[in-house]
Amino acid sequence: MGEAHVENHADEDEPVYYVISDLHIGGDEQLEHVEFLDELLSFLKRLEQLDEDAELVINGDAFGLWEFTTLEGIEKFDALVERYPALFEQLRATGENVQITLLPGNHDHELAAYDAYVERFAAYNVDLVQEQSITRPVGDRTIHFEHGNQRDPNNRFEDFGNPHEKPLGYYYNTLVTSRAGQVSARGRRNWLKDIQAVTPTERVPVWFLSKYFYNEMHPLLRYAIVPFLLVFNLSAIAAIAVGLDLVGVWSMPTETVEGAFGRFGSAGALAFSLLAINVAIVGILVLVWIPIRFILQDFKRTIDRFGLVETEFTVDPSKPYRAAAQDLFEEHPETAVFCYGHTHRPAVDEHDGRLIVNTGTWLKRFHRRQVIAGILPPVFHPTFRLNIVRIAAEDEGVAVEYETMDKPDPAKTDLTFTERLLTVGRVPDPTIPDRVVADDTRAASTSPDE
Repeated sequence: MGEAHVENHADEDEPVYYVISDLHIGGDEQLEHVEFLDELLSFLKRLEQLDEDAELVINGDAFGLWEFTTLEGIEKFDALVERYPALFEQLRATGENVQITLLPGNHDHELAAYDAYVERFAAYNVDLVQEQSITRPVGDRTIHFEHGNQRDPNNRFEDFGNPHEKPLGYYYNTLVTSRAGQVSARGRRNWLKDIQAVTPTERVPVWFLSKYFYNEMHPLLRYAIVPFLLVFNLSAIAAIAVGLDLVGVWSMPTETVEGAFGRFGSAGALAFSLLAINVAIVGILVLVWIPIRFILQDFKRTIDRFGLVETEFTVDPSKPYRAAAQDLFEEHPETAVFCYGHTHRPAVDEHDGRLIVNTGTWLKRFHRRQVIAGILPPVFHPTFRLNIVRIAAEDEGVAVEYETMDKPDPAKTDLTFTERLLTVGRVPDPTIPDRVVADDTRAASTSPDE
């Protein structure tokens, strides 16, 4: 979806809000590179020329301060200004025309911990609000903004603003993500830095295996394994056919294969023998796997029954935000929109005419795709959705509109030829919500980006 230019139906005297989040700018070594910097500057320049009463709300995780592991406190601000001078100068210029409000997230929680950040950002016309949330008027109603990490037990701060508190997510990002940024350039291809964009984190092991196989494994070894795996798939099919023949259900497939190989004399006999060995191996593996599979399923049912494991794969990641929004709507019925980020999944949900809005991320998003060769590792197909949310009061209610900044497809440079070949026809086409209106008299909803 290209850049959208929405029609302005709002009263010229009414405020209009533009919302972005989860930019994750900054970090050690390779994390320093911001792939969307040109698009971000273009968006800020557009706001600089805007002729309306507008406010830009950066709803948390604008910066990756957790990923700076060699600097402390306000030193990180100096590093950001030094590394991204064009960004900060553009913030200064844009802030002269529209109000820019910055909320801390979990990755840049330090913004809430050191008062010096407020003064330093103010010099660039950015109003840093050291709070967990803010509200803004829209028509005769209000918008609630929060980053959302306080609803996530792995990234929640019990003492918000305490620079010494370190939730579990802090250790993952300082020990894993920042280390990935330090060593990513050592690979055959510079891919390890993208670990910061893999969500949920439970997918990291499979993502790492996939990237190793398609990017780091020696080409000769990989191309030697591929035919073996393909033959393994064929052997699995042949094993099923042999099983059907042995029980007297269907003998035609095995008779056909024997006849086909027999036409090639000794060479055919040798090939048939190799296939028979593969079939036998597959049969043994299947016999071993069946009881193991039943044991694993029973073990999983036991774990689920006791509730010992609960991850983003077993629960709806938007569930705690819907619950929080519903509580807020009941406590503050004037609230029209509950706006958050953190999960990197752009979405709009409706609740009794009010809207629960996720602003997504400007990082890459990875979409897991099974390959056409079956047993080979899946491919994690990258896309960009540089989301901008516009919220304004209109005649029919409070309108929430999404747009995306144009960005070249990263798959052309990030995926190897093998990855692209094995996912032909399986390229993801994620969508973002379009335009939804919060109106107590009318229900509207848009499904989240999958």
